[in-house]
Amino acid sequence: MLKRVGFIFFALFSCYMGMIESQKWKHLTNELEVNVAASKVWELYRYLGISKLAAQELKNMIQSVDVLKGDGGVGTIIKFTFVPGNSSYTEKFSVIDDLKRVKVTKGLEGGCLAMGCSVEIVGFDIIERTHNSCIIKSDIAYAVKKEFKANNPKPDIQLLADFAQVAKRVLETQHGHGV
Repeated sequence: MLKRVGFIFFALFSCYMGMIESQKWKHLTNELEVNVAASKVWELYRYLGISKLAAQELKNMIQSVDVLKGDGGVGTIIKFTFVPGNSSYTEKFSVIDDLKRVKVTKGLEGGCLAMGCSVEIVGFDIIERTHNSCIIKSDIAYAVKKEFKANNPKPDIQLLADFAQVAKRVLETQHGHGV
């Protein structure tokens, strides 16, 4: 049920933003269980924390993370520059729901958009399982422009899976659950 709540929230938001028309949406999803309270994981994902942490921990993939506008709230625009520095991805924080622990960003340029996608939406759901465990669910929804369908462009969910792994390792270590 909780998984559906996140998707429904995403779909409603997309309709509100006028992004769902006749496009066929595709999804890539990653889920990772973390042995830390959902509230602690949300603190990291809610603002700029996960982006900054990933930039520190994934230097082999991320050259830099630059905040172009905002302070981590809705409307914030950030740019990821990837190693070796010739590709980038810019996104805007569209939804931050503290009650549901949901964050949604919309791709502005780069990433899948540079390969023929017409839209790329990234959603993060922090789903409480128990008092001291939760699931980090990362979802990329995207649509491909007609003229690029034969090329089958798609975003890379692995980077978001790596973000979640970094969050898990750091938070579990901080909260005494580290291996």
